Order: sequence, then C-alpha cells, then structure tokens
Amino acid sequence: MSVHPLKKFLYHHTLTAKMYNVIRSARRDKDNRLSDEEFAKKYYKMKTGMELNLENPTRFNEKLWYLKLHEKHPLMTKCSDKYLVREYVRECGLGHILNEMYGAYDRFEDIPFDELPDRFFIKCNHTSGVNAIIDKKKGFDYKYLKNEFDFWMNRNYFYSSREWNYKNIDRKIVCEKIMTQPGKSNLDDYRFMCFKGEVKMVYGDIDACAEDGSHYVGSARNIYDRDFNLMEGVRVSRENFDPAKMPKPKNYDKMVEYAEILSKPFRHVRVDLYNLDGEIRFGELTFYHQGACSVMTPDSFDYEAAEWLDITGL
Repeated sequence: MSVHPLKKFLYHHTLTAKMYNVIRSARRDKDNRLSDEEFAKKYYKMKTGMELNLENPTRFNEKLWYLKLHEKHPLMTKCSDKYLVREYVRECGLGHILNEMYGAYDRFEDIPFDELPDRFFIKCNHTSGVNAIIDKKKGFDYKYLKNEFDFWMNRNYFYSSREWNYKNIDRKIVCEKIMTQPGKSNLDDYRFMCFKGEVKMVYGDIDACAEDGSHYVGSARNIYDRDFNLMEGVRVSRENFDPAKMPKPKNYDKMVEYAEILSKPFRHVRVDLYNLDGEIRFGELTFYHQGACSVMTPDSFDYEAAEWLDITGL
C-alpha cells in the first residue's frame, strides 16, 4: 500500500494508531445516519458533480444507483465476498480458473507468515482495494499492515457507498498466490461488463496494481466492444492508453464464454478476468462499478450504455 509518512509514523505507536483510527472512522461515519436515498444523492454529486435522478433514471450510473437501492438478489452477497465467490465459480463449473489460495483468516495476527511462501498477496474479502503484497525476503512492515487491516476488518464496507451486498459478509483476510503475466511487470485486467448474461463491452485496464499490491489510482483504461474492438474516443473515469499495449488474447472468445456463464443470474455484473499467457484466471465480480459514480466521456455514452441496463420490474 502507498503509505503517507505521517500515517506510517502514527501506525507505529499504539496510542497514536488508535487515535488516528478513531478520527478516520468518525470522518467515514459522518453520513451513516442519512437514508440510502439521501446518501446516494449527496455521494453521487460529490463524486461526479451531477445531480442524481432516481425518479426517472436515464444515465447508466443513475440506473446502477436505482439497482443499488432497490434490487436485493440473494446471490449477490455471496458473489461480492472475495472468499465465498470461489464456491460460486466452482458451482458454475469453472473451478479451474481460480487462483491458488493459501488460506483465509479471521484476524491479521492469525496469518501463519512463517508457513506461507516468501511472496504472497493478501486482501480483505469484504472491501474493495484493501490489498498488499507480502515479500518476506525484502521485508514488510508488519505493524503498519496489521493496523491497516485491523481498521478495515472492524468496518462494515456497506457504509462506504451503500452497496447493500457488502453489508452481511463474514469478514476474512484472504492469502493467495501472486499472479504474474509473462513479459509484463503488471497484469492486464479484462473487465467484462455483462447485462443479463451477455457481454456488451469490456474495460481494459493496465497498471492497475501498484508495486506493493495496492490499487494504483493512475492506471489507464480503454473501452472495447464485445468483440474487443476499441471504442474510439470513449473514456470511463481514466485516461486511454495505446491499444498496442493490450492486444486481444488468442483465447479471448473463451474469456467471453466464461464471463457470460458467471454473469447469467444477474441483470448486470462486471466480471474481472486475467489472461496469463493463455491461462485464464478469475479476479472478482463487481455489481456497482466504481460505486456507480464513474464519469463517462463523451457524455452521450452514459445514455447509450444505459440502454443495456434493464431496471423494470423492481
């Protein structure tokens, strides 16, 4: 994780770490008493600069917010859980695309570091972006990581952006193998945007993972159609990159097939897959991309993408 020097200092002293996290929690919890709809309108305005229309949603992200507030598919909690989703992937007959997991633990201090490989990846199963790479040979900051993971293990991620599917996840810390892509220092992330079990577009992300395993906010993204043709001039929250950096995988059609199998029960879900020199690996399932606050360019694309999202019958 990218660490601010002051935060690192505070986290290395028990008293200041507790004080820092009390203040941190208070700032995050200040809107907890708002109703879901009140929170939605405030949060959307803060993130996008636009007013949120929930009475007659016509933008893609407005429809996502409508689903967030009104749809309660019982399978969504299991599939948002980065530990239990593995069971769902197996149930879909795709256990062979799961990354190797070393263990799942209730507390940071329960992780048997001495028994695990020299390098491995850790993440919370109930949040987004709380990750780190452990490298025992180079050394890692145990005290800092313990305080950071303890903070998130004591928080209900639902209150971050009111994604109800996170609310009742049994929290764990997952340790798994570090995935590598031959010839690259970082993984290419293929994010299949699926609607009623059909891939409509793909977000191709590069350099999304920082060296320490945390999410890199400066990563770039291209938008592709179902057949992996670049959608020229379209951006979603991030800058585009040279498409030559992310060629279409030879087994791309198989990736589409897997994404559609995994997305079949849902109105909409983002299926994240990796391709490690032909070996397809599962990443995660995300129901409300970027908390339903992504900014689409051109503005007209926000309305075009909304046509794929059916919110009737809720």
